[in-house]
Amino acid sequence: MKIKIVLLLFFILSLGYPFADANAQTKKTRAQLEKEKADIQKRLSEFDQMLRKTSDTKKASVGQLNVVNKQLQTRITFIRTLSNEVSLINREIKETETAISSLETDLKNLKQEYAGMVYTSSKLNSGMTMTAFIFSSKTFKQFYMRLKYLKQYSDARRKQVELINEKTTELAFQKNLLEEKKKEKQVVLTKEQEQKQKLDKEKREQQGIVNNLSKQEQDLRKKIAAAKKQQENLNSMIKKIIEEEIRLAEAEAKKKNSTASKSSGSSIPLTPEAAALSSSFAGNRGKLPWPVETGFVTKRYGTHPHPTLKGITEDNDGVDIQTTPNSNVRAVFDGEVTKIFTLPGYGGTIVVKHGEYYTMYSKLKVVSVKSGDKVKAKQVLGQVYTNKEGVAEVHFETWKGLQPMDPSSWLAGR
Repeated sequence: MKIKIVLLLFFILSLGYPFADANAQTKKTRAQLEKEKADIQKRLSEFDQMLRKTSDTKKASVGQLNVVNKQLQTRITFIRTLSNEVSLINREIKETETAISSLETDLKNLKQEYAGMVYTSSKLNSGMTMTAFIFSSKTFKQFYMRLKYLKQYSDARRKQVELINEKTTELAFQKNLLEEKKKEKQVVLTKEQEQKQKLDKEKREQQGIVNNLSKQEQDLRKKIAAAKKQQENLNSMIKKIIEEEIRLAEAEAKKKNSTASKSSGSSIPLTPEAAALSSSFAGNRGKLPWPVETGFVTKRYGTHPHPTLKGITEDNDGVDIQTTPNSNVRAVFDGEVTKIFTLPGYGGTIVVKHGEYYTMYSKLKVVSVKSGDKVKAKQVLGQVYTNKEGVAEVHFETWKGLQPMDPSSWLAGR
């Protein structure tokens, strides 16, 4: 077979099976682990939603495989987080057991000291009552000293009793806390086991998809060839748009006696306002919001191997982000809509200008803006298209003049 199922599975699992590695993050606090768990569960829920849509088609697809692969990675991270939580609870249990042991020792010592005080008192008084002991004094000074001694003795015994009661209460609290920790640990262990079972199920599902895709090899090759041609057409269209923008800017600059200036390294004459916007865009490299609220990158920028076909590579001048159906597509920065067009394989496409920089959003089924509109960061531009295989995916590119750039270096980490 041209598709190496075993190699693919080993690749996914090489991301790190969690059960032997619980030390890397054992120092995380409970609050950090809870946040991590919440974030992971949110992502898993998103993947479930994507898979339900792709599974409705009853046909295996690369998009479905992408979701399952990402779900596997996230599930492994979730299991690792649960394992870290168990380690944290074990430390808390050990600390609580140490506290209980210390309290029991303190309580034992306090009771022994109290018993000693009572015994010593009985010996000193030789069976005499406290009242008789005081009034049997031979002098007033002796009377005063005995009275003072009895008060100090009484205070000491009272404080000893208070300490015993405090230690007893604290000991009961720590024992209850220990039981709660043990129950909590059992809950997490049960959840961890459930996640391992789901992981095994997803691995079987992944293998089934790969097996089905192996039967569609000829069809996949045709799709790859068509996608390559569509990418070339898209690049040609974008270059024409940017070239026209440059021509118009140069004509406008010449008309205004070259009052517009070029920013550093720019091939486009820019007005002061456009130069400022361009500089601001450049200054936000690595901080731009994603063009969709949820999703993950399925095709990276540049040349990379096909996920199932051996010896086949794919080229990409942007990134493809798989998201949930009907998701809104958003502008990543302030700018101006410079062009809207439609191309086979890419559907509705919007080009937004940010000074000398351009961002492009493709595979839209709905476009909510028009050419010439001023847009703000995170403003909705349209809605993502869902193909017949149930995959909702937006194609996003960034350009500086006529040069495409890796969008991943511009978007904030996720």
